[in-house]
Amino acid sequence: MKILFILHYPPPVHGAAMVGELIRSSIKINATFETEYINLSTSHSVDEIGKGGLIKWIRYLAILSKTISKCLTFKPDFIYITLSTTSPGLYKDSLVALLCKFLRFRVVYHLHNKGVQKNCHKPLEKRLYPWIFSNTNVILLSPHLYHDISNYVLTKNVRYCSNGIPEISLKKNVYSRPKTDQINLLFLSNLIKTKGIWDLMNSCKILNDKNVNFHCTVAGAEGDVTAMDLQVFIDENDLKKRISYIGKVSGAVKTKAFEEADLFIHPTHEDCFPLVLLEAMQHKLPTISTMEGAIPEIIKDNTTGFLVKKESPDAIAEAVIYLVQNPLKRQMLGNNAYHRFKENYTLNIFEDRLIQTFYAIMKSFN
Repeated sequence: MKILFILHYPPPVHGAAMVGELIRSSIKINATFETEYINLSTSHSVDEIGKGGLIKWIRYLAILSKTISKCLTFKPDFIYITLSTTSPGLYKDSLVALLCKFLRFRVVYHLHNKGVQKNCHKPLEKRLYPWIFSNTNVILLSPHLYHDISNYVLTKNVRYCSNGIPEISLKKNVYSRPKTDQINLLFLSNLIKTKGIWDLMNSCKILNDKNVNFHCTVAGAEGDVTAMDLQVFIDENDLKKRISYIGKVSGAVKTKAFEEADLFIHPTHEDCFPLVLLEAMQHKLPTISTMEGAIPEIIKDNTTGFLVKKESPDAIAEAVIYLVQNPLKRQMLGNNAYHRFKENYTLNIFEDRLIQTFYAIMKSFN
């Protein structure tokens, strides 16, 4: 079976790009199928996302050229595209997809974001979505996400494949975490408003006002929120001893941030399947997150963490206080999260699941 993968891989680092890199570097997937790859990304850093410019147009024209060349020379059985479902990425990706269809190749979308229902009434999207989704198969990350495309794709043309991440070796003594009166919180994401960074900041203010002994480490690359924005908030609310921003992290620094945390917080407003939640689970961390996208499938409320409504700093603070007062519950949630990760979200499980998904899609073509 021959598959042309048109997908994102880093930089910049985000969920779809991380999964794209895992697929591109997968020995198992590339040994099972005959594969070729095209990088769909025109942004090479977080601050380029959503912006225009001549260099991005040059990169985009190169993507179109490579797509035509690979289609005609490689002649895949189908073309796998990590389609963006909202603008401006939608406009860029849809032309690639429609070009593949024009050349009479089967197209399979693997959706790592959502927004079809939210945007389907816009004039251009109203025309684009029916063309894009007609006669295609779609891979979703969770059944929780089907409603977003239900107006355009029949259930028989949908497959589900949850993401997974590589396993790491945990230090044996790390997870008998130090018994201190201070609880250490961790936020790890690009500093983007829709990731809920300001909800976290306001929940920290509430915790400080209630004299909770905590420290919050904020890690991630600057986006539409800058380090200076955070510092201004910290200074204005006298939180210098409570919040530390450590910037973008990777490797040993990232691992250390997870190891030193007691509780992971991801108060996102807009997400599909955040890989960072899998990383937190692998580090035996209970998580406070939101009822958004596939998160209710990943984080089991009151079993591996707590789910709160979006844009609710008070609810975040309340959950933190509860777990401060109930350390045994906190430990139980963390252990449950680790076992759930091992049973569902390792890279090996993901690779097997994706391979079987491809076989099922090919069978449906016959």
